[in-house]
Amino acid sequence: MTLYQWFVFFLIIQVVHFLGTWKLYEAAGRKKWEAAIPVYNAIVLMKIINRPTWWTLLLFIPIINLIMFPVIWVETLRSFGKRSQLDTLLGVVTCGLYIYYINYTQKLDYIKERSLHPKNKTADTVSSLLFAIIVATFVHTYFVQPYTIPTSSLEKSLLIGDFLFVSKVNYGARVPMTTVALPMVHDSIPMTKRKSYLSFPQLPYLRLPGIEDKIERADIVVFNWPVDTVHYFFEQKGKPGVIKPIDKKSNYVKRCVGIPGDSLAIKDGTIYINGKVLQLPERAKPQFSYAVGIDTKNPPVDFENLLRELDVTDGVAINEAKDTLYFRALTAASAERLRNTAGITIVKQQIAKNVEPSIFPNINKWNQDNLGPIYIPEAGKTVALTLESLPFYERIITDYEKDENGNKNDLKVTGNEIRLNGKVINSYTFKQNYYWMMGDNRHNSEDSRYWGYVPADHIVGKPVFIWMSWDANGKGINKVRWDRVFTTVNGEGQPQSYFKIFLILLAAFFIGEYFWKKRKEKNNI
Repeated sequence: MTLYQWFVFFLIIQVVHFLGTWKLYEAAGRKKWEAAIPVYNAIVLMKIINRPTWWTLLLFIPIINLIMFPVIWVETLRSFGKRSQLDTLLGVVTCGLYIYYINYTQKLDYIKERSLHPKNKTADTVSSLLFAIIVATFVHTYFVQPYTIPTSSLEKSLLIGDFLFVSKVNYGARVPMTTVALPMVHDSIPMTKRKSYLSFPQLPYLRLPGIEDKIERADIVVFNWPVDTVHYFFEQKGKPGVIKPIDKKSNYVKRCVGIPGDSLAIKDGTIYINGKVLQLPERAKPQFSYAVGIDTKNPPVDFENLLRELDVTDGVAINEAKDTLYFRALTAASAERLRNTAGITIVKQQIAKNVEPSIFPNINKWNQDNLGPIYIPEAGKTVALTLESLPFYERIITDYEKDENGNKNDLKVTGNEIRLNGKVINSYTFKQNYYWMMGDNRHNSEDSRYWGYVPADHIVGKPVFIWMSWDANGKGINKVRWDRVFTTVNGEGQPQSYFKIFLILLAAFFIGEYFWKKRKEKNNI
């Protein structure tokens, strides 16, 4: 929905509210016109139901307002003596329209000094639970979101089984675009294959100010997978996938290796930005596939311990005919360790040579280790648009950006002409920034090399903290990686666990609270 459509929708809601409540306002000693003034009518309603004025703000926060609306409907009914379970049920299941019935057909007895305390334990529990859900949803949506690392694409920096806190405030919290969704879940209802949201209506993209000016090169970033679609929510197998709203696309985590305005190229696996080798932080440990030759007459001693020392996590294949081991992922330091091991004849990094049709932008020229240069679009910049350059920007124009009226662009190629919304064009100006995201595990990562740019409106946040790390190695041995618990994701030097400090502070808190209570009891005697 465009801003104009949302404005019209908002006015319709105000009319609906006025028609259904103006008698209630009068019965409560207010003027009926007060029910018609947007925002002000909500402030007055909070006074009528004896609730704090700041509750009005909650009515305008996406997702949280879905929880607040039923609360307000029920509170309004109770303020006029409708406290039965049937009244509560009708108020909720009719989406508040039961208030119309009360407004026009019932005698309105306003209870000005209504008790706000729950009358039974069940009501108290429900009230506490709703408050907890509202607070948790607010924090989850606008401040910090938990995230679990599912793949090895950032192995050595972030491990499978790391539980992260992802900060929304670093790059600025994105206001939810999907306005009707279950709180604190992503795209599906847990333990089901059913959608947790309605695709309509959608809010326009809006991001709040962040504490960092922009995403920097080498930042680890969580984002919505741009090309994500889902199959089998409701449709039968074989049917087209469901196109997800932006904020309901699957969450991915990768390293940002290219920012808006950069020219990126990859040569034999090495990333070049604007002609220079990309400098990565100390904690980043890129991995590549290696072929390792073995001297069968003098093989390495205790090879299993050697693999454990190298912390090989992505598996090893063997070609006995060629006396060669194939490592799916090794760091440069591990490769050098193998070169200095007796019984190893050769350690060679595997570099892709053949063209891979799946590599973006699918022009059958490049592969995962050799591509580019590629320009990474920057908001406000204009590029020449030709039949040769169009594959790089086609998805941006048709999927990620819209026309001046907020409608989907119509892009067509007729002969040598490129038409956008019916007009012949030879250039295009970008409306938002784009980024190039890659995994450190270069030969085991599905990233921008395969699906291209990540738009700015797909950015979720920045991982900042590992609060738990669970090692499930597939051999029936599961354990906590204590050295990773309470470590930061970013920073200089190697990660350092703050778990012991946390335990000390926690113990100090409980001890201090114990003595404080004792002192308070003594003073009250």
